[in-house]
Order: sequence, then structure tokens, then C-alpha cells
Amino acid sequence: MSLRKFGPDDIILNTMRTYPPVKFFIYSGSIYYNSLPNRSGTVSDNLLSVTGGALSLYEYNVDRASDRGTGYNSDPIYPFIVKSSAGEYIHTIQSGGISSDKDYALAFDAGDVIDGIYPLTAAISREYMAANHSNCTPPCRPCNTWPTGCPGDPPPYNKHYYALKNRLNHYAYLSEHFKVMSSYEDGWDKSVEPLNLISIPSIFYGSRIREGSVSLKWYVTGTLAGELRDTKRNGELIQVAGTTEAMVSRDIPNGTGLDRPPDPMVAGVVMYNEGFILLTGSWDLCSDTMKLVPGAAATNPAWVHFAAGAQEGTDADPTATSYLSASFEINFEGQNDTQTYTMFAKAKRGEVNYSNNPTFLQSGSSLFQVTSAHAYEENTQRLIKNTVSSSYPGYAAPFKRQVFISRVAIYDDSRNLIGVATLADPVLKQEDEEYTFKIKLDI
Repeated sequence: MSLRKFGPDDIILNTMRTYPPVKFFIYSGSIYYNSLPNRSGTVSDNLLSVTGGALSLYEYNVDRASDRGTGYNSDPIYPFIVKSSAGEYIHTIQSGGISSDKDYALAFDAGDVIDGIYPLTAAISREYMAANHSNCTPPCRPCNTWPTGCPGDPPPYNKHYYALKNRLNHYAYLSEHFKVMSSYEDGWDKSVEPLNLISIPSIFYGSRIREGSVSLKWYVTGTLAGELRDTKRNGELIQVAGTTEAMVSRDIPNGTGLDRPPDPMVAGVVMYNEGFILLTGSWDLCSDTMKLVPGAAATNPAWVHFAAGAQEGTDADPTATSYLSASFEINFEGQNDTQTYTMFAKAKRGEVNYSNNPTFLQSGSSLFQVTSAHAYEENTQRLIKNTVSSSYPGYAAPFKRQVFISRVAIYDDSRNLIGVATLADPVLKQEDEEYTFKIKLDI
């Protein structure tokens, strides 16, 4: 095998940036991703084994039965490991009815096969946090659920919000509305006011969410009650459409006797890099009333209730028929940055003229000149087979050194194979010819 090193101009690195559109439609607790319907297959009623607008990572178990032991062609594939002293385990344990890793040490012996479940799925989720959600006194989160009780300050109840507090304050340079506590306008404290957190897994948007592409729409009986957009591209979600009462903002004197233009109605913020939407807007979007919080009385729709029922564990009150008149739509564009290597592999004149194919050498001659228990020497008199075709029967054309190039292997600096480019048809290269192969590799 002959190795050739790429020259300084033989490798070009480019970044390809794409903006794939994403749309979620939510109705009665069901989520639809990019308007894709449920697809059935030959074996399974659910082709990808996912529901609720979810995505299947790597799309494992396509058109396979959900149960095991129904035949080779329909058995789902699944991950598995063998328990050893290293302590490896699978988070989604299937064996023995174990649903978590808590009883891992006692439930399995060394050498036991531990299996899990495919597919791995991801879907958007919504968390509603009522007023004073930072209060963790019982029964919010009883102390007896913690090993040491509640010494000092009780632990936070809404762990996802508390995990984002520092990040929210970090983005305060973009907008005051990111701050957890602020005296801006009428002031606020996100730790005690109602919050609506929508989480979007990165598999839906890639590197980040594109600025200026976010749109949230609330429909009541099919009529647009309000729309939020990040028109400033700084994360502020500003209401740009809706009923008259929802679009009215207060006038604030500026000290000159004149009123300044109404402030934009900011109903929340979007964290582009992390994939979170935090809604705080509590003003009424319309005069209709519906039960949007389980166990609470009917109320007017507000942005803090947006996407009620979307993968939050409990649906908004299903007994309230008026709730069925609400539907929600989330639109945005993702951003994917793909690094692309363009490599030019050159087969110059007088080079790349040998093949490792055994048929490259003429048969009938000995492989070794000298061979023993201590040394061997290859036969230097072996001849290369003449592969030049002749137009005349019974006539051998003059010998020419030539090879057929079928693939190009790419190695790193440590000579580790990182990729193989295979040609659709082998290319004939004679000794006096030169070829350049253009290879593209997406990282």
C-alpha cells in the first residue's frame, strides 16, 4: 500500500449553514410535528414507534412489533450490556421489570445480561409553574421525601427553572426581560410569578434557534387570539397580533407633559442557544373563558397558559369542553452548521502504479526467494502480469504498467483509517497518466 500526504492546497474546510423550518401544532394535549401524520407499516401500526410529535433517534425499530418474540423480522432491536465489576448500566432498563437504576446493584448478578429499550425519542414539553412556585413548604414538596428532611432552606421545587436562573441573568445584556428580578417598568420577580416553560430538544433545531424566526400563535375556535414574535432578534417575544384589548399597552408620562408611544407587549423570552421559551405574559387575550390549569377555575386565555397539555404529565382539564376550542402553534427555524472537508487525492505520473490485488502479479512464480525459521526474502524475479488488451487474437500487446483504482482510503496523522471513498467503476490508470480524485467528507 502506497501512502501519499495531502499538500497544503489539497484540503479545503468549509462550513455549510442551513436553516430547517420547524412547526409544532398542539391541540387537546396532542402534538404534531411539521404536520406529519401517524404512519403505519406492515407489522406495526406506528411505523417509527413514536407518538406525540416526537422524533426517533437514528430511527431504530422501523416497522417492527412493540413486543418481543414475534418472529425474526419483527423483533425490535434493543441495547444490552453484561453486568461486570466496572459498574456500567443502562438508564432505560427493561430486564426484570426494573424501571430505573436504583435497584441495579441488587437486581442483577455479575454476568447477567441487562437490556434496554429502543427507540430513543425526544419531544417538546411544557411546564406550568403557578404563582409562588418557589415556596417549597409541604405539601409542595414534603420534607419526608428527602433523606435528611428540610434543614435550613427547603430544596427548590421547579428544578428546571432554578437551573436556568443564572443563564437568564446572563442574557440580561440582550434585554431587561431576561432578568429574574428587575425594577424595570412595574418590576417583577420570576421566582414568585406564574411561569410557562417550553423545552425544545436540540435534535429539532441543531446548533441553535435562528434569531427572528420564532412565532407563537394562540387560536380560539380557529380564530387567531394572539401571536408572539421575536421581532427585535434579542430574545424578546413581543405580541404582534391579537384582539384589541390584548394589543393595548399603557402610556407612561416622560416628564415633558407628553405621553411616549405605548411600550411593546413583551410576553416572555426565548433562549436561542439552549432551546427554552419562558412565557410570563398574564394579560387576557380574549374574553372567552376556559379551564387551562387542572383543578383551577376557568380563566381567560393568557400567554402564561400557552400550549396547555403539551407533554406536561397532566392535561389541562379534559372535562372542560371550552378547553377544546384552544389550539396552539409554534414556528421557528433551526440552525445547523456542518463542517465539510473537500480533499483532492492526486495520483501523479509515475506514482500509484502498484496493486495489492494478488492477481496483479503473474502466477506460477514462487512468492519467497529464501524462507526459514529466522528470515524470509521475497522473490525479486516475480513478474507483473500484462493486463494490456490486444485487438488481435492470439497476440500479446506490449507490456505497460497500469492499475485499476477502485477506492481511496483516508488516514489521519497517526495512520488511523477515518474513511474510504469507493468509486462506482474502477478507473484505469497508466504510468504516464495523472488523476485527481475530489472527496467530500461531512463532519
